[in-house]
Amino acid sequence: MQENKEKVEKLVIVGSGPAGLTAAIYGARGFLNPLVVTGRSAGGQLMLTTDVDDFPGFPQGIKGPALMELFRAQAERFGARILEEEVTQADFSGHPFKITTDNRAILTKAVIIATGASALWLGLPSEKQLIGRGVSACAVCDGPFFRGKKVVVVGGGDAAMREAQHLSKYASQVTIVHRREALKAQEALQQLVKKLPNVNFVYNSTVEEVLGKERVSGVRLKNTLTGKVSTLKTDGMFLAIGSRPNTQFLEGQINLDKKGYVEISDETKTSVPGVFVAGDVADWHYRQAVTAAGSGCKAALDAEHYLDHLDAATS
Repeated sequence: MQENKEKVEKLVIVGSGPAGLTAAIYGARGFLNPLVVTGRSAGGQLMLTTDVDDFPGFPQGIKGPALMELFRAQAERFGARILEEEVTQADFSGHPFKITTDNRAILTKAVIIATGASALWLGLPSEKQLIGRGVSACAVCDGPFFRGKKVVVVGGGDAAMREAQHLSKYASQVTIVHRREALKAQEALQQLVKKLPNVNFVYNSTVEEVLGKERVSGVRLKNTLTGKVSTLKTDGMFLAIGSRPNTQFLEGQINLDKKGYVEISDETKTSVPGVFVAGDVADWHYRQAVTAAGSGCKAALDAEHYLDHLDAATS
């Protein structure tokens, strides 16, 4: 493993989705010469999205991967450096900080964590094959594409109720599929959704297979009590069974909440001075590309301010 103790980076950005690459753009323009460590899922969750219609500046929409290519090109135009490796460990116990990848150890004065969160999937081969072609984990992102169509929401918690509520504005019918007899969502949310005329429920059922070749055409359900298998025609399936922040390498280094998301104070600051955060890795609520990008801007500006004061104190 390489470790150049002579060189200390000014700023390392861990993650390359909208948050990380926006931070790179602002960091590069602020002469911080940022190093972006992309991770294995370079580009973040937008790489799994076919059509993006809600990112400002693209009135005709844009493909998710194409949008991330533009983010990256803009960051590189200003001098951001891209390292396509996965961070396996972080050490914030001393200064400079130490970021370890599969191949090297990197020393740095400041860090921006922008590793995002991963939606939890059912793990079905048919589901994976149809992601972006009727299978989605974001109703706000993809709901408008299902105007007048039938959709299924999988889940029974608060997230599922909110997804169903949002989708009911577009879809002709929303069917919530839950594996248990009773929902887990707070009662107020349950009652709100149950009053919607185009929402119905299928209890004690799991999705065994997503049907369709080019697009979703239905789901195969299995009753958890009787074992009976049935087919439900639908144009789309939305997963709302939770998400997992990509923070495994941060355990014991900065404060995380009980769900594993990075705890923040004052917009982007973590429990360790000089370590900042941006995007879905600290945001379980909004989870939008535009909010992630905005927080990436904030994190870079805060990191620049921190480094200015650090350099002044050590000069």
